[in-house]
Amino acid sequence: MSTYGTFPGARPRRLRTTPAMRRMVAETRLHPAELILPAFVREGISEPVPISAMPGVVQHTRDTLRKAAVEAREAGVAGIMLFGVPEDAKKDAAGTAGTDPDGILQVAIRDVKAEVGDELVIMSDLCLDEYTDHGHCGVLDSEGRVDNDATLERYAEMAQVQADAGVHVVGPSGMMDGQVGVIRDALDQTGHEDVSVLAYTAKYASAFYGPFREAVGSSLQGDRKTYQQDPANVRESLRELSLDLAEGADMVMVKPALPYLDILAKVAESVDVPVAAYQISGEYAMVEAAAANGWIDRDRAIMESLTGIKRAGANMILTYWATEVARQL
Repeated sequence: MSTYGTFPGARPRRLRTTPAMRRMVAETRLHPAELILPAFVREGISEPVPISAMPGVVQHTRDTLRKAAVEAREAGVAGIMLFGVPEDAKKDAAGTAGTDPDGILQVAIRDVKAEVGDELVIMSDLCLDEYTDHGHCGVLDSEGRVDNDATLERYAEMAQVQADAGVHVVGPSGMMDGQVGVIRDALDQTGHEDVSVLAYTAKYASAFYGPFREAVGSSLQGDRKTYQQDPANVRESLRELSLDLAEGADMVMVKPALPYLDILAKVAESVDVPVAAYQISGEYAMVEAAAANGWIDRDRAIMESLTGIKRAGANMILTYWATEVARQL
């Protein structure tokens, strides 16, 4: 007797029956070429320094950074985002180590460029927070507030020295108004028209940055709520997006990733440029800590979190697991 039309006629579970079936119908796929490895290089050390809140992540020496870049390239990772950690004695109110051609970040860019050339996209953090003695992302005015326009002048200088060192992409992360336009002009006026700008378009004042403070040896006093975005706001991100695009951003970013997947999805739906998301230190630390306690399956949690970011619309994902995941893929 025919059972046509009997309940249930539609059985979506048929497409979940085997690993091969699930793989065939998967709507979202990760690829190594979508992954970017954030890496820290510290001045004045002879051995890598483990970051206690981020098991498996270190502050690199110049030599171990070169090795990490080669490993990332061999695994098929797309790029590496470099953060410099200067000696404490070199920090000052203006963050001058950040614009010193021989500062740690510029030296690291040259090191990595010499090691991997154009086979890995070399990106650099364009911000003052690692280099200021007060830990803010810009210079301060007489009342201790971050001076937006004075900071832009410093960013223009940073863009030039990072480009002179050989970087492919600069990543302005300070959330100063007008930063993308000023940096674009500085690059173009110094013969660096081919250097791309990855705008930190929606960077929220997040509690999940905690471990990163240790990673870069932050000297932050206070918080960054007056210039990073309020976690309560959505429209604000879309306004920032329109401004960054108008100023010449080649790519845009949402940071953090997992707590802001709704923002990521809205941004991805709104633009015709590549969209990045940064799976930040706190996201990494939570998975590693829970896995170390036996509370979650580490490998599955890593892949699930990255798949969620990709599914929300990211074309590129900055993740501290980039090389490990690329090897598995």
